[in-house]
Amino acid sequence: MTITQLQYVMAVAEYQNFTLAAEKSFVTQPTLSMQVQKLEDELGVLIFDRSKKPIKITEAGKKIVAQARNIVNEAGRIRDIVDQEKGFIGGAYTLGIIPTVMPTLLPMFLKTFINKYPKVNLIIKEQSTESLIRNIQDGHLDAGIAATPLEIEYIRERPLYYEPFVGYIPPNHRLGKVESLRPEDLDISDILLLQDGHCFRDGVINLCKASKNYSQEHFQLQSGSFETLVNLANEGLGMTLLPYLNTIELDARKASYLRHFEKPTPAREVSLIYHKSELKIQITEALRDVISGIVRGAIAFQDVKIISPVNKK
Repeated sequence: MTITQLQYVMAVAEYQNFTLAAEKSFVTQPTLSMQVQKLEDELGVLIFDRSKKPIKITEAGKKIVAQARNIVNEAGRIRDIVDQEKGFIGGAYTLGIIPTVMPTLLPMFLKTFINKYPKVNLIIKEQSTESLIRNIQDGHLDAGIAATPLEIEYIRERPLYYEPFVGYIPPNHRLGKVESLRPEDLDISDILLLQDGHCFRDGVINLCKASKNYSQEHFQLQSGSFETLVNLANEGLGMTLLPYLNTIELDARKASYLRHFEKPTPAREVSLIYHKSELKIQITEALRDVISGIVRGAIAFQDVKIISPVNKK
């Protein structure tokens, strides 16, 4: 039994196809199939039912795959221990970032990080929170940046910053003349929302549920970008809520439409999340230090109230 054989088994389990698993593992299909067969012969049990299309994992195979993941992770820790002893911070590191954070946060820290840690090959992917969680569990991501708390057993959460919600309210809106907002001022029926699947959308819904003006039936206008929501609001189609970092570079006219909340300010917690096995922890800590140091200079808000990113049905 070898680590390589276990990695091949994990690939077949994930893709449910020997050819695709071989392609993703950068080996030929016959080589991968032979190694999986050798492991099955050694163990005296079938891991995969090849008679099904797509192939299925046997009941014994499910337990073997779960244990294989643990073994491969622990083997990776040996390399981490050596790197940490040498003080080495480098190698490939795959980071996922949710769509409502990536456009504002990435330009703030990326150049600083790659200049400070030139030996790290940082691979960045924009993914939904659901995809981040799944890919961290499967070992396809070393870490993610997402709105928290998520409270998932196998994931550690390290808060990076607390980002206030800010109202974007054109002057012709019913709240256009207020100087500051309260949650009870909000009416979900005239708030433009991100489309389903965005955790910031769920945060807005949860904030509105704290007011008397929440009704599940008003969800017609939805979009995939904050810029679109702002443009729709400017056309008199409602108001919207923005994360604070999305408001920094608005032009003077649009900035005049911003309204902050009274304290405690509703905010989202943005965290670096990673598997509890803490593989490549030295790079994770370096990334956290760089991001936290930069963002602290941009967000100076105190006295915030964290709004859950999970939609409470």
